[in-house]
Amino acid sequence: MTRKKKDFTREILPDPKFGDLIFAKAVNILMKHGKKSVAERSLYDALELIANRSSNDPIEVFHKALQNIQPNVEVRSRRVGGATYQVPTEVSPKRSQALALRWLKTSTEARSERTLSGRLAGEILDAFENRGGAVKKREDTHRMADANKAFAHFRF
Repeated sequence: MTRKKKDFTREILPDPKFGDLIFAKAVNILMKHGKKSVAERSLYDALELIANRSSNDPIEVFHKALQNIQPNVEVRSRRVGGATYQVPTEVSPKRSQALALRWLKTSTEARSERTLSGRLAGEILDAFENRGGAVKKREDTHRMADANKAFAHFRF
């Protein structure tokens, strides 16, 4: 019998309109109180707004924005000899994507546009151009890891 933990990750179905798995994950993260259709509608409306404001393909803009948000390193607390150190560690691609989607959601909620789709479109376009709240969060995370690289030898 194996001693490893069982993998309980659920398979999610791709987005019905575009057949994109990452888009379906974004819908699930944006969803509040189980209202998936509301989250889906606001994300589709955001893509329409992006298509109107930008000359690029909105799906490509969305993917490029997510790539710009995804962190490469993060700091994790590690307790060594009574002291707690912030140890920089590399981020797995799966966690990196999850963090990017989460940061996109929080920075979208902090914006001042009237509708959710307007806020989401604005944040995606900002992330596409390497600015905005989510990209700033990624830069802060990288800066924190860079400042604590002296403790990298505590990584096991």
